[in-house]
Amino acid sequence: MIHDRASLLNLLIESGLNKSLVVSHLQRCFGSSTGKVDLAPSKKQQEIIHREDKYGAHNYAPLPVALAKAERCYLWDTDGKRYFDFLSAYSAVNQGHCHPKIVKALIDQSKILTLTSRAFFNDALGEYEEYITKLFGYDKVLPMNTGVEGGETACKLARRWGYDVKGVPKNQAKILFAHGNFWGRTIAAISTSSDPSSHGGFGPFVPGFENIPYNDIKALETKLESDKNIVGFMVEPIQGEAGVVVPDEGYLREAQKLLNKHNALLIADEVQTGLCRTGRMLASDWDNIKPDILVLGKALSGGVYPVSAVLARDEIMLTIGRGQHGSTYGGNPVAARVGIAALQVLVEEKLAENAERLGVVLRAQLAAIKSPRIALVRGKGLLNAIVINEIGGVTAWDICMRLRDNGLLAKPTQGNVIRFAPPLIMTEPEVMECVEIIRKTVLSFDS
Repeated sequence: MIHDRASLLNLLIESGLNKSLVVSHLQRCFGSSTGKVDLAPSKKQQEIIHREDKYGAHNYAPLPVALAKAERCYLWDTDGKRYFDFLSAYSAVNQGHCHPKIVKALIDQSKILTLTSRAFFNDALGEYEEYITKLFGYDKVLPMNTGVEGGETACKLARRWGYDVKGVPKNQAKILFAHGNFWGRTIAAISTSSDPSSHGGFGPFVPGFENIPYNDIKALETKLESDKNIVGFMVEPIQGEAGVVVPDEGYLREAQKLLNKHNALLIADEVQTGLCRTGRMLASDWDNIKPDILVLGKALSGGVYPVSAVLARDEIMLTIGRGQHGSTYGGNPVAARVGIAALQVLVEEKLAENAERLGVVLRAQLAAIKSPRIALVRGKGLLNAIVINEIGGVTAWDICMRLRDNGLLAKPTQGNVIRFAPPLIMTEPEVMECVEIIRKTVLSFDS
């Protein structure tokens, strides 16, 4: 593997690529103060990466590997090398890649009817709505496509409930969020973000959103007591993008008590933590609470189609009338059939139980790795992370690059945190094989 910038530059130019494009590409994607570059495993993959960089927007910084196939907990690159997937598309493929039951539902419905819009009824949506509301115990569901659409929908519901039910003066409703939250990249979502990389340079922002510290009941109580126009608190049961930050036991339970006392709604953003990822069907279940508004996404389709959902009781959901909110694709027949199949897989294969059991094994094995580079292991179920001590200039990114070389794909978040979130269908032997890859990789930097 080439690590010298000049040698790589010459090699790529000799291959026929334009010099200015090569230089620009290296600076954007692979540049570093050390002068080193991160290469894809082969020239073929490097060409794929270059094409994407040339014609696509530069709003992501992927690990340099080009994938072509997936099954269960495995990914294959374009050269045929197999990897363990320890990201699960940010928990969208809890059921494993290309689960046959979910793929069959996708294909079968796609041959019959794909889209009607909500201008007409279809024969799949009602069945899906009945299944998901009964499964989670809510009166109504509002189907959308992406997680961030689900969050936006929840905010609209909370505001409308605040005006129509709580009696908040016109345009004065406020929703609280936690520092470190992440629920998407729309203007509303970044208006709640405390991360400069998300909101920097994109103002002005949406009013009526305020942040309080995460896992701080006193801060929530103080804010609720000082402002009667607060209509809700939208919170992740575990903060994923912030680095798998697990709050104190009972945090959501105490938060809901305070919100009930002050007539405000608990909005649980379970897009990443829900659907068996943390060892329960919902991460909220660990505190034995039922959120007023529940936002789901990602694994709601098992990774084969964009499907999200917002669930609530009638008092909240019916504040939005016909024609006041919607989506051309939300609730389409394909999404409905895929959603049912994805949820059935979670239940039938007991993936919450598997996640809880294997999560205990994984965290214990990670904690047993004797390296000063691992500062902390944390998580719940199969949503876990290791916090990296960056010793000798070795970063979390460097570790992820070597994990890639050793057959496991993961990615850093928040600079020095590596999230480990494999598909929930893994077996214990597979987990142990992955632990050995991680152990070997981390210790290789100590030798």
